[in-house]
Amino acid sequence: MIRFLNLTLRRGVKVLIDGADATLNPGDKIGLIGANGAGKSSLFALLRGELHADKGDVDFPSRWRVAHVAQETPPLPRAAVDYAIDGDTALRRLERELEEAEAANDGERIGEIYAELADADAYTVRSRAERLLHGLGFTHEQMTQPVASFSGGWRMRLNLAQALMCPSDLLLLDEPTNHLDLDAIIWVEDWLKRYQGTLVIISHDRDFLDGVVNVILHIDNTKLKRYSGNYSDFERQRAAAIVLLAGMAEKQARERAHLESFINRFKAQASKARQAQSRMKM
Repeated sequence: MIRFLNLTLRRGVKVLIDGADATLNPGDKIGLIGANGAGKSSLFALLRGELHADKGDVDFPSRWRVAHVAQETPPLPRAAVDYAIDGDTALRRLERELEEAEAANDGERIGEIYAELADADAYTVRSRAERLLHGLGFTHEQMTQPVASFSGGWRMRLNLAQALMCPSDLLLLDEPTNHLDLDAIIWVEDWLKRYQGTLVIISHDRDFLDGVVNVILHIDNTKLKRYSGNYSDFERQRAAAIVLLAGMAEKQARERAHLESFINRFKAQASKARQAQSRMKM
């Protein structure tokens, strides 16, 4: 569970989120929406531990593994498929530890690491990475090419591949459909539908949100509001709330006009002064 508790976030002098509360349940697939500059990216940075709240707190289990898409891709000579596998940082750590144990001829530790590698599905990782890259539009020939040989858009696909390769409990995706063609978008949508953890997506692609999310978290006027359903459901709920508020405002305006009319007519009459004063307070 993710809980935002009396959360306040500022960037410089601008207050992005002020005293906001919201709760997101494990396994929710959340679309994070709001106007440009409302604080969506800052909220992501908070969840990644790169920012600290100015007031209040965000709380989720410390054991959760958090994955996100890197915004920069260094021009590495590393093959694309190996770069994608690098997203599974726990697996890469075990591989390094295995090399160290073998160099030290530590038989007991070698046995332990092989067991951990089996639990981490190390022996299927390459085929899983190849399937993932294929879904994102890479050919088998491209998978063996160095990262440095790809354009910026294809490098962003590689960063997305790394994030999807990383075993995670919380997956943060910021505009994941940028640089993707329709086939890749459909593939990512299907992949995310099967994702077992908690997912938070920032996206301007309404159709994509409709196909993936079951919760909308809206940053509006420095507050966080949770809506059940996809983006279309959110639009209907918000439109209904706006109509209701407009009706309440209209009713309040009529009542105000009626009270002001009474006050203006009778405030100078001693016999009506008490009633006029009462209505002025109202």
